[in-house]
Amino acid sequence: MRSTIMKLCLLLLSTVSNYVVAQTDTLNFLQNLAGTLEMYVDPLPQMPKIYGYSLRNGAPVSVNLTIGMYKKAWKFHRDLPPTPVFVYGPCPDSATFPGPTIIARHDVPLYVTWENHLPDSHILSWDPTVRTAIPKKGGVPTVVHLHGSSHPPQSDGNALAWFTAGFRETGPTWSQATYEYPNCQPPGNLWYHDHSLGLTRANLLAGLLGAYVIEKPEIDEPMNLPCDEDDLHLIIADRSFYDNGTIFMNGTGTVPSVHPQWQPEYFGEVITVNGKAWPFLTVQRRKYRFRILNACNARYLNISLSNGLMLSVIGSDASYLTAPVMVSHLLMAPAEIFDIVVDFSKSSTNETELLNTAPYPFPTGSTPGSLNGKVMKFNILRCDKQDKSKIPKKEVQYATPKALEPPIKTRYIVLYEYLTADGFSTHLYINGLRLEDPVTETPKSGTTELWHVINLTGDNHPLHIHLGMFQAIKMQELVNLQLFTDCMTTINDAVKCNVSDYAVGQTVAVPKHEMTWKNIVKIPPGHVTSIIVAFKLVDTNMSYPFDATAEPGYVYHCHILDHEDNEMVRPLKLIA
Repeated sequence: MRSTIMKLCLLLLSTVSNYVVAQTDTLNFLQNLAGTLEMYVDPLPQMPKIYGYSLRNGAPVSVNLTIGMYKKAWKFHRDLPPTPVFVYGPCPDSATFPGPTIIARHDVPLYVTWENHLPDSHILSWDPTVRTAIPKKGGVPTVVHLHGSSHPPQSDGNALAWFTAGFRETGPTWSQATYEYPNCQPPGNLWYHDHSLGLTRANLLAGLLGAYVIEKPEIDEPMNLPCDEDDLHLIIADRSFYDNGTIFMNGTGTVPSVHPQWQPEYFGEVITVNGKAWPFLTVQRRKYRFRILNACNARYLNISLSNGLMLSVIGSDASYLTAPVMVSHLLMAPAEIFDIVVDFSKSSTNETELLNTAPYPFPTGSTPGSLNGKVMKFNILRCDKQDKSKIPKKEVQYATPKALEPPIKTRYIVLYEYLTADGFSTHLYINGLRLEDPVTETPKSGTTELWHVINLTGDNHPLHIHLGMFQAIKMQELVNLQLFTDCMTTINDAVKCNVSDYAVGQTVAVPKHEMTWKNIVKIPPGHVTSIIVAFKLVDTNMSYPFDATAEPGYVYHCHILDHEDNEMVRPLKLIA
């Protein structure tokens, strides 16, 4: 018996050693290849715009759009061969990486038929031991989620509502080909992306994502923000490439005896913006508005300008702030959006780089290097027209939770990560439960709740909730963390483990530029983050104009996609 155990231990050590060597060799290869790509040689593109409404006698009215998913080749860099990708677009020729930017109008419903035209097999590797949509007849399962939107459950892009090409096969919760987006929430920045069960990380890595904007002229226009060609999207996504141009995705898992392919985070060596590797943008000495989305699978970004120019934050995720906040740098979690204004007339230089200093994994991982520490470059020219745009002194009053009634219920949400004896991750749960386990969060539609989110892992997690909007109001450090964690892993009950006795450490202030209704809240490790969650329209304090209690319900999850795919997601069922 002892001999058998020794052999097993030696085999495990050998497997771990071989994995570490293989990972190091692969990383060196990817870094060397990325290092051959010259920075700032490709101009920053802007994605084509599709309007989600039309005008009839001067008034906006609803339209029906058809947007497909296609496989095509995309040129990420001047010196890199074309890359096979999956992309959104009205037709194959116009499909782009990222997809077209959809411009919607507040309170004007939009109807979109999402069509799957993808091939019979995926262009990237995936792991069948992670709970995954696997069609019996072949094909790549997809389903679209409009991130940050208030819409009926049937249009939410439930992970089990997947479908293959031509709707040849559909998942158990699929019910309709055309999705309805009421656009009934406040104006702001959203994005759409794939949400298929177990394949979200692979499908987004392949390119299935795009920006979405809800405009409300009576709020937007009086602010006199930069507009037209001075109002730009920056969609940042990291990727690694093989020398033939194809996207690298690991083929071997961290613990291959448990998950042959799954790894806890994907980090690319190349930073792309709007589908170009380290692009440049020529600007003039005036104000520009940038709607910045961190579309990385797992990478946090801490962005700043190399010449010290300040960033005026006017919005975060799908909402404006009460007033702009000036910052020198901006920490962005995966899936998080910030709406900023940069005044290049105040630059002391003729060029500046957009830099990234966020460790990976965040917050205690490696420091970005000469490749993933740079994002893009701005070339600054003399202004050839008068800049009449402004940075407003005030924005919206509904950004504060004080505008709503007090929460009617308090919940504890606990984040767990499960490791092998040698410290390698195998899976992650919320409240010790999986997606398929019975629903435990059943908020009443039209109300607000207080969630205390307890992070017992070593990572910062970007928490995302479907349908609702939320904002952090307090972050409290846990003391005697290991003692509390031992109790929680044994009985999984924050109240019985006396969480209030441990949540007495340092209080961390919520950044002022995050004090608004958001779709992503950062949950730091070893802390309790208190969040006000609104299951109603935050600008009007009204209930939703649709039945939010219908099937198949909603979900909430970590938006590190590798975590979400491996069970860090839970169902959310609203009740009347």
